[in-house]
Amino acid sequence: MSLIIVVVVVVLLLVWGVSLYNNLVKLRNNRENAFANIDVQLKQRHDLVPQLVATVKGYAEHEKEVFQRVTEARAAAMGATSVNDKVQAENALTGALAGLKVSLEAYPELKANENFLQLQNELSDIENKLAAVRRFFNSATRELNNAVQTFPSNIFAKMFGFQKEPMFEVPQEERSMLDKAPEVKF
Repeated sequence: MSLIIVVVVVVLLLVWGVSLYNNLVKLRNNRENAFANIDVQLKQRHDLVPQLVATVKGYAEHEKEVFQRVTEARAAAMGATSVNDKVQAENALTGALAGLKVSLEAYPELKANENFLQLQNELSDIENKLAAVRRFFNSATRELNNAVQTFPSNIFAKMFGFQKEPMFEVPQEERSMLDKAPEVKF
């Protein structure tokens, strides 16, 4: 009788452990899927950036440093391979694009250019879609991190190499700009 109880307890513990492991795998895969959605939007953004830079160059010839930062950040973002490297590289590209937007304020004739307006609208649309998929990615990352850090699944997470993963956050330099009140001009 006691042998049956021990076997039942062992089987229940085994089923419970498999269930915890499978949940961790599902959460990791959900995070990877979320990043795949980000990758689609990033590809579109990477394709638009050279067009935007080429359009602006004709108007702002002396802004070479800004263009250089955007071009280098885009190249780094396209060359990143791991999820964490891509997060870091895309944060740098986002910061470089923010710098480009700030420098464009000095060119009112550019803002009226039809090609530039179309590119700006497309980039704005992609940035909005990126914001949505980043929220989904961060939600998936939070769920995985909660499972990796809470008891008892943290025991299985350590045993099988699951670890806390970084969120897709606003770069620090851009965060300081967000803390300032927006300037409204009429």
